[in-house]
Amino acid sequence: MSNTETTKSWNIDLAHSGVTFSVRHMVIAKVRGRFARFSGDVHIDEKDLTRSTVNIVVDAASIDTGIADRDAHLRSPDFLDVEKFPALTYVSKRVEKVSATEYRLVGDLTIRDTTREVPLEIEYGGLGKDPWGKERMGFTAKAHLDRKEFGLRWNQALETGGVLVGDRVDIDIELEAVKAAEQRAA
Repeated sequence: MSNTETTKSWNIDLAHSGVTFSVRHMVIAKVRGRFARFSGDVHIDEKDLTRSTVNIVVDAASIDTGIADRDAHLRSPDFLDVEKFPALTYVSKRVEKVSATEYRLVGDLTIRDTTREVPLEIEYGGLGKDPWGKERMGFTAKAHLDRKEFGLRWNQALETGGVLVGDRVDIDIELEAVKAAEQRAA
């Protein structure tokens, strides 16, 4: 059976999904934020998750840390430069099975004009039917990246040593997907 015969389309349930991040501030604490708008194509092979694919598009301007001035700075050319680069994208290349519920999703992440391979450590939450009979599948994903590798180099040195913004960005994703309705032949 070919991959296209067993892989089905799933829709991201935006009400039960989220893309969040954290980064060190002044070495001593973490600042957390999220991206409020994202979408994507999710194709899942229920019998063999390693044959699944994802293509995610995140609206860079939807970055939200809860502080308007900080968010405006993150949207500026110092960081995401959302006027020139309105989207962050992640395109899967392969899925590797680690254990019964753990996978590694390897894909290309593009931020600004830089694309790098970034693995996501995936925990498969399971498959079930909601009260309305729709099939749902859940995943938790984690990754970290060096923001400088994506051209996000702005920083300020601190008098006490260290820098204002850490280089490591931790990413956490909760994804709940709903199986798309099957198309009926006309």
